[in-house]
Amino acid sequence: MAGWTLITGASEGLGVEFAHIAARENRNVILAARSKDKLEKVASDLRELGVKAVVIPADLSNMTEVDRLWSDATDGRNVDVLVNNAGLAFNGAFADAEGWERETSSINVNMLALTRLMKLAIPHMKQLEKGRILNVASIAGFAPGPGMAVYCATKAYVLSLSEAVGNELKGTNVTVTALCPGTTATNFFEDAKMADATLLKIAKPMDAKIVAELGWLQSAIGKPVVVPGAMNKVFSFLPRIVPRRLTTLVNGKIMNDHWGLE
Repeated sequence: MAGWTLITGASEGLGVEFAHIAARENRNVILAARSKDKLEKVASDLRELGVKAVVIPADLSNMTEVDRLWSDATDGRNVDVLVNNAGLAFNGAFADAEGWERETSSINVNMLALTRLMKLAIPHMKQLEKGRILNVASIAGFAPGPGMAVYCATKAYVLSLSEAVGNELKGTNVTVTALCPGTTATNFFEDAKMADATLLKIAKPMDAKIVAELGWLQSAIGKPVVVPGAMNKVFSFLPRIVPRRLTTLVNGKIMNDHWGLE
């Protein structure tokens, strides 16, 4: 059977870009996200490129839905590429009670669903004797982020998990890559209520297509961690040499518009 690529968060942003990259390589694609209508539109575009595209709507904040997604995706299909792209964020003080529901969903989607899909995918890929997992983390995972405390913590988890599991898989034909983009031209900042954050004024968002292509290419050769863009590489390296308290202070300012840069 031909190999398939499963992409979560495939209804917009990086997910759509990953889907088109896979299709251009003549790979069949399984698209997962909450919005069936958006997924069907993406699938229709992919089919015009001559590949099979399957739509599986799923709410990844619900672990039962995560298991169902994997079961449906692998029903008669060999999934040898998994792109864990789905992610949620919430911008606001941790103490704000109204953020709890969103933060719970963020933890479930960013960490639990990703971990569960990896746990299911790896034995499947080992049996196929080939496979790769591309986890979309973030440069936010390299340092604490006041105002986005939970989101940054979840991405630190994704980065750590990806590196550790990737190391465990050495000697097999299965690899794990953590893609750690910085600001990217998607709907992420609007969804996270960060449209006015200083971060967007000092770091021009990268094109989503460029970020996805770099992540895809580097995962194909098994690179453990990918940080797109020179400035993002600097941001990811600074926490190693700058005192952690200072890094945390600066992150809080640029994520929450405390500097008011114009």
